[in-house]
Amino acid sequence: MEIMDDVETRKLVQELRYEITPMEKGYSDKTLYVNLSDSTIKIKDVPLSMKEKFIGGKGYGLKYLWDATTPTTKWNDPENEIVISGGPVCGVTQYSGTGKSLVVTISPQTESAMDSNVGGWFGPFLKICGFDALELQGKADRDVIIILDVRKGGHIRIEEAPSDPVNSHELAEALTEMYSKTEQDKMKIAVVSTGVAAEHSLIGMLNFSFYDKKKKRVRLKQAGRGGIGTVFRDKKIKAIVALVARVDADVNNVVDLKSIIERGQRFNKEIKELDDQQNQMRAKGTAHLVEIMNDYDLLPINNFQFGSNKNVMGYIDSETWKSRFEQGSFDGCWLGCHMSCAKGVNNYVLRSGPYKGQCVIVDGPEYETAAGIASNAGIFNPDYVIEVNFYCDTYGICTITWGTTIAFLMECYEKGILNQARTGGLKLNFGNADSAMELLHQLARGEGFGKTAGIGVRKLKRLFVEKGWGDAQFLQDIGMENKGLEYSQYMSKESLAQQGGYAMTNKGPQHDEAWLIFMDMVNNQIPTFENKAEALYYFPMFRTWFGLCGFCKLPWNDVEPSDNAETSEPAKVPEHVDNYITIYKAVTGRPFDKERLIEDSERVYQYQRMFNLRMGYGTRKWDAQPYRAAGPVTKEEYLSRQDRYDKQLKETVGFDPADRTLEEKMMATRKYREGRYEQLLDAVYIRRGWDANGVPTMERLKKLGMDLPELVELHGKYDRGELNLR
Repeated sequence: MEIMDDVETRKLVQELRYEITPMEKGYSDKTLYVNLSDSTIKIKDVPLSMKEKFIGGKGYGLKYLWDATTPTTKWNDPENEIVISGGPVCGVTQYSGTGKSLVVTISPQTESAMDSNVGGWFGPFLKICGFDALELQGKADRDVIIILDVRKGGHIRIEEAPSDPVNSHELAEALTEMYSKTEQDKMKIAVVSTGVAAEHSLIGMLNFSFYDKKKKRVRLKQAGRGGIGTVFRDKKIKAIVALVARVDADVNNVVDLKSIIERGQRFNKEIKELDDQQNQMRAKGTAHLVEIMNDYDLLPINNFQFGSNKNVMGYIDSETWKSRFEQGSFDGCWLGCHMSCAKGVNNYVLRSGPYKGQCVIVDGPEYETAAGIASNAGIFNPDYVIEVNFYCDTYGICTITWGTTIAFLMECYEKGILNQARTGGLKLNFGNADSAMELLHQLARGEGFGKTAGIGVRKLKRLFVEKGWGDAQFLQDIGMENKGLEYSQYMSKESLAQQGGYAMTNKGPQHDEAWLIFMDMVNNQIPTFENKAEALYYFPMFRTWFGLCGFCKLPWNDVEPSDNAETSEPAKVPEHVDNYITIYKAVTGRPFDKERLIEDSERVYQYQRMFNLRMGYGTRKWDAQPYRAAGPVTKEEYLSRQDRYDKQLKETVGFDPADRTLEEKMMATRKYREGRYEQLLDAVYIRRGWDANGVPTMERLKKLGMDLPELVELHGKYDRGELNLR
């Protein structure tokens, strides 16, 4: 491969030698800024006010992105940025789940601010390089590689990139090999990359690498949502490489390492003693959820029409994945993480595509991939799932987005909106694995209907209406996207709170803000609108905090203390919340408690809502959900749960279904469920301090200390009706 040539032969575009600023209490207070248009490399100081109000991670990303862009900035404009930041706790090695970084950009899909969290080693290594954040702006005129090298002092380089390889699994492997002389060296290299499908679509994602010393392979974790990989390739960045000399025990130079070690040891003991009897994260990863969702009628089947299927068991259930995953390996995606949930299928021989016959490692499948790629498309074939998982990763495509998009296209095919003439000969009926696989390879080649599929569900709906292929209302009802982002893989029909947890998000329906299905539907812990509104205030704020600091959310509640159910608020896992508070104080030395945690998060949450408003969104209109998220669109859907729907109509709605036509019952069900969602919006808006249109009030912003000049100016324009709202 060309990239394996001597590094000295690659043309240097620009370089900067610098003095590395060590971390102090989790911060260096330095940001690395790179502009690809003019090859500027500079180091910026982080203002104290920004540090106090935005904390790090997603907060830093949003603030830098706001300052760099305007209300009319498009995703492919040079001024759009990609910002990567880990937060003050990112890099801690004594507590599980502290290797996360957040990536922020203006999304090709939502046309507003997007954030996506990711594991792997680049986030912590960025801090070892002396930076709290990396800002990437501008566009290069040819493919480049950005190298952060602190093996012999600080050295940043922009180099011209060779043409090969192009996809992530080979590119990350090649770069890791090139910069290492020994096996141990590979543990000190992290690569950010994407693949060819990101260039041909709007749904590209980024891969962050880490080296698995037991498997002796480079592995990948994904910043998947919102098309960030597409922005990356539009800027002509082929890869970013971080090279470090070592990883110290105290990367962050914390205030109280002893307390972090104590909490880490306590939690590791919980994992060892309780994981096997709770969720088996160390054996199955997040795939343990597949049959649980199926049992509770919550697993998406055939584009979210149904919630369970008999073919799940024995084909895509967690025991199937457990048997495929290589066991006995330390599957943490950052050093010191004992959750070990980054499971993978090792030595898998590919059956299709350009790498047919190649023996690879496939990271996953995780629950979202298994549910989206398999059950949501009506395909119950584990080898198909593994193959698609691999190719989505190396091509640079989000598996959640791809799974929901394929499911939508398959329903359109079965309803006659699409046909073989319109798909270029592909039969995209539910269950057709061969055509679905070919569609992905077409996307990677930038050809055929595959390239069309790569624009995502929102734009596909518009395209089909413009071409006169389908009814606009029906397409809106079955197209599972909100704000331009495809739904992740949980059925929300029977959980009003989860409907809000998806459609009231700032970035679009991703479960990282609020996963309330079990609290709401199974355990009935939040029965009233006020209860639901409180949950839809607390949990999005609490989960936002993970993305400010560098935490993974899985250790929070995927292993729980044995007495958690006996606490006053088991859904919050109070002991683990106390762990996080202790660790944050131990890193930063900042006075801190659970109230301040929510306050810190809300400042950033409200800022992101205002960012949406600035871009022409951020109002009630954009919190609307496709009806399928709330109820049955088709007759088949209603009939599959007829007893449940009829009972609800009679006992709750006061509508006697006896002697009523199916159409009348469906219409009454829709009216009731859509009305309930509007009531939920009202309740949540009040709790979040928003007006009836979903915009944060100036009073709320002032209370949080977020009456920043840019927000005051924006709010004034909103009040005067001067904004160009879409």
